[in-house]
Order: sequence, then C-alpha cells, then structure tokens
Amino acid sequence: MGRRVWLALTVIALALAPVRGWAETTLRFIPQADLRSLDPIWTTAYITRNFGYMVYDTLFALDKNFKPQPQMVDTFTISDDKLTYKFTLRDGLKWHDGSPVRAADCVASLKRWGARDALGQKMMQSIASMTADNDKTFTITLKSPFPLMLDALAKLSNVTPFMMPERLANTDPFTQITEEDGSGPFKFVKAEWVPGSKAVFVKDTAYVPRKEPPSFAAGGKIAKVDRVEWIYIPDTATAAAALNAGEADWYEQPPADLIPTFASNKDIKVDTVDPLGNYGVLRFNSTLPPFNNPKMREAVLNLIDQKEYMQAVAGDEKYWKTCAALFVCGTPYASDAGADALLHGPNVDKAKGLIKEAGYKGEKIVLLSATDQSIVQNQALVTQELLTNAGLNVDLQASDWGTLITRRTSKEPIDKGGWSIFHTWTSAPDMLSPAVNNQVRGNGDKAWFGWPSDAKMEDLVDAWFKAPDLAAQKKIADDIQTEYYANEIPGASTGQFVIPTAYRKNLDGIIVAPVVFLWNVEKK
Repeated sequence: MGRRVWLALTVIALALAPVRGWAETTLRFIPQADLRSLDPIWTTAYITRNFGYMVYDTLFALDKNFKPQPQMVDTFTISDDKLTYKFTLRDGLKWHDGSPVRAADCVASLKRWGARDALGQKMMQSIASMTADNDKTFTITLKSPFPLMLDALAKLSNVTPFMMPERLANTDPFTQITEEDGSGPFKFVKAEWVPGSKAVFVKDTAYVPRKEPPSFAAGGKIAKVDRVEWIYIPDTATAAAALNAGEADWYEQPPADLIPTFASNKDIKVDTVDPLGNYGVLRFNSTLPPFNNPKMREAVLNLIDQKEYMQAVAGDEKYWKTCAALFVCGTPYASDAGADALLHGPNVDKAKGLIKEAGYKGEKIVLLSATDQSIVQNQALVTQELLTNAGLNVDLQASDWGTLITRRTSKEPIDKGGWSIFHTWTSAPDMLSPAVNNQVRGNGDKAWFGWPSDAKMEDLVDAWFKAPDLAAQKKIADDIQTEYYANEIPGASTGQFVIPTAYRKNLDGIIVAPVVFLWNVEKK
C-alpha cells in the first residue's frame, strides 16, 4: 500500500472513529459522487435522486415487475370515465420535524414535480384540478383520460415525484431548495454534512413502513442500520483501498480498472445488482454556437465509435454492448430507426465535410467533465480526442460532478461560463419509452439541459401518448428516434453498460434494482 493511500486511510479512520457512548450499527457507503444539491426535483443528478430515496417518500412506487404499487397512499378510487382519481393517505405518515403529512403537501409536491419532469408535464396537461379534500384525501380531476397516471406517480427514477411539505413544495420549480424535511425511512443530519467529505443519515424511528416485502422502490422500507455515512472519496484508488481495509462497507461504483483489485479479498463481493443497465450520453447545448447549427451536431454524431467509448467506460466486454436504440435494447421500443450514423460509423470524412458546410471558424467548444466521475471523465476524454483530431477547438474544462451538474444549468454564452457539450449516463428506467425519456423532448426552455426546440418532436410525443395500442406506439417511437438522430440530434448514446458494485460480505439484504436503495440492508 502506497504512503499516500495509507495516509488517506488513516484520516478516514480517524474521521469515522466512534464518538457516541452507545452501540449502534453504521453502514459506511462510498457514493458515486459528492452530494451538492438537496433538491431531487431541481436536478436530475443520480446522487440527489438517491438522497431523495433516503429521506423522502412517494405516493406510489414501482415493484420489480414495473407495476405501480401504493406507497404513501392507502386506498384510491378511479371513476368509470377515468377522469377522477381520489387518494387517501396511510395512517402514521409524518415529516421528520414531527408534523403530519397532509393531502395539501402532496398536491403542492405534485405541482412542483409536474413543472420539471417530462412525464409530469404531460400529466399536468391533462389535469383540470388537484384539490385537498381534507388532511388525508385529495382528488385529481382530468380534462381527458391519462392512462399513465399511476405510472407517473410511481416514476422510479429521474425526476422522481418525491413528496415534500407544502412550505418547501411551494418553492419555484426552477429555484433550488437548500433544506429538506422528508417522511422517508432515514433522516438527513444536516449538522454533520460536510460537502466534499461526508453526508450522514440516521434511522427515522417514527417511520411506519408498509407490510409488504421490499421490491424495487415498493414495499416495506425498513431501516436495518442505525446510521448511514456517505463517505465521499474522489480518489478512486483510495476508495478501493478503504473498502479492502474494511474502512468502508460498500463502494457503489468502482471504476472498471479497479475491479481486479478486489479479486483476492475473500471478504468482498463484486456484483451487478442493476438488472437493466445504463446508457452513456453525449449532450449538446443546442442554443449556442457552434452546436446551434445542426450540421455541427451531425458531424460529431459521425465521429462516434461506441466501442471506443464503452471500452473506456466499462472495460471488460462482458459489462457492455453497442446500442443505438433510444429506448433501451431488448425492450419493445428498441429500434435502429434513423441511427445509421451510429450503426455504421465512425465516418471521419463525412464529419469533416459537415464541419466545412457548417462554416465552422474555430469557435471554442467547451467540453465539461468531472474528474470524480470516471464514467463522465472517460467519455469526455474520448470526445476530446475525437473532436481535436477532426480539427475542432476543444477546451476540456474538468471539475467535480457537483460543480458540473450546477454549471450545466447555465444558459450563458461561452465567455460567461456557458458550455457546449457534457457527458453523463442514464439508467435504463429513464429511457424505456417516450413517456419517461426526457432526452427526446424538444420543448425549448422546458427541455432537458441543452434546451432543443423541436416542434415536430413535441407533436410526435403527443401522438405517442394518444396512440391506441402497442403497435401504433412502436411506430411512433421509431419516428421519434428518426427525428432525434436524423434531424434534430440533441445528443447521442455512447453505448449500453452495467456498473459493477463492490461490498463487504457482512452486508445482507441488498435490493436488486436499477437504483441503490439502502433500506433492508443489514450489517452483520
């Protein structure tokens, strides 16, 4: 063990030394990134989504069969004409400040979520009114049927409709909240939060879990440890050493090149607990030069070699595959429609021709990256090389992930902190259909970062929601993918992969799901 790693582990050990006078079970978890934002409605960063699942709860939740199940809701009714939904909350729901969860809180939370989430926006277009009938019951009245109502309320991943107290939910949807007061199985200990180092959660002893067994985000959320410490260790070698030495219990996303370091440790298990996998993402800022010109976006599309990206991101081929489908390979909406450039690329000569046609004059291209996110950083390094070799003026600006997810919200010009391209990755549940895939939306300022304006895309998404059957939906999904890759090109997939996780074998009860859930986990 190198001296630098040994010193880092010594500091971690001192920081984690027990200071309490009673025995408690602490789960020490190395998360994928530093926690910077406490608002899972304002950002789509998975670290904040995971924070949301620790401290908040949802009205409905998806089980392992992708079926919506009641969570905070006890009973509900749907009128025969499918226009009136009435929901009654479970007994015993309390915010972490001790006050009861009210129907008015849920109405306000849904309104805020519906302003930010792509599926929520479509749902809100169908809603005539949402009213709290009393403290435990609220009613949603529709102008027209919305068959995905329960699926929307049970949305598994970004943006998850977490319930908040009315005083927080009344915050402008585009303004970040900086505090939390949830009703979930863990309480956030803000007094012990050290951004860039540690976030702490304790079991909410007043939380009343459902009686059903856990299944994805549904069922009983039983906190089986007293305390959870998210230990942020940006240096991946130090993080791996911490797990090997027993200073941490679980390393959420070790980079592919460090997986072999756990092979000789009989106390560590390397596993893939996400059954669906993830997609690498390249996203353009469609509002700023040079990528406000579609020919420039098409040029980059013709430079992409998914194999090169996936080898950099996931290493061993058993963890990845090439995939051009916007709606996840192996699912009903998977298709090659419109994706010839990805399927048959790269085509460097065509890319250079498109760059010349676009009249590119050497404008700076700001490529954002995050050095503490190997998935993001490795994609960015590949893109930097591809664009530089094609003669583009690339400025790779690396920070940490917390800074990147804040900066990507900026709509300022390049010389005032704006950006041109960023990379991320998306879990499969966020890509499965036009209902949840926010990357395909073309509604300008309301769209995902990059803000493409594409009226045809919006018409196609509307048509998909109104389609009478699966066959018609598949046809429209093909048209959406063609519009995405052959016309608008707001971004591109860099491939499909699974992310191994590594944990010590004294942990039990880890839930197999596309999201990391820390309830039901025991430390023996």
